[in-house]
Amino acid sequence: MLHIHTLTVGPLETNCYILYADNCRECLIIDPGYEPDRVLDAVKELGKTISAILLTHGHFDHVGGVREIFSQTDCDIYLCPADCQMPETMTAGPLCYTNSYQDGDSLNLAGLTLQVLHTPGHTPGSVCLLCENALFAGDTLFAGSCGRTDLPCGDWDTLASSLARLKALPGDYTVYPGHGEATKLSLERIYNHYMR
Repeated sequence: MLHIHTLTVGPLETNCYILYADNCRECLIIDPGYEPDRVLDAVKELGKTISAILLTHGHFDHVGGVREIFSQTDCDIYLCPADCQMPETMTAGPLCYTNSYQDGDSLNLAGLTLQVLHTPGHTPGSVCLLCENALFAGDTLFAGSCGRTDLPCGDWDTLASSLARLKALPGDYTVYPGHGEATKLSLERIYNHYMR
């Protein structure tokens, strides 16, 4: 069973998620954008070790803590490499990753299985991650809103296609966005005008 521990970090209030399964000593970190020491302390309090960092995209407020966590844990770091085309002003320098993932990949890590959905538009390499009944949406989808496309390498038409793909997913998921409160995909299909 999936367990999710949420930390809201940094001045842009980025959601960093710690994922772990029953009876597994390892955990996964999604988007440690700031405050790496706080993330590491939370992992220690949970009694876990970090197996991997999973990045939904390469913007600085989602990757800012990666290098420090990597230096202390030597964990794997997953990123869609399409984000490497963004200017380094948007990525806090060269992006740091050890593994790449693409649309349709299935990851078996820390006792959990995650499916990778490439959902570009906010950035070229934005991904959403499906795990059990959870959808980790990065900055693709928010409660009542979606990611901005006026930053370098953003594209509204591409994001609209990605949102349509999420809308068409079968069933329902709890959506854990990169910023703001969690929501339900069923509610976003109805009330989020960006998904209509």
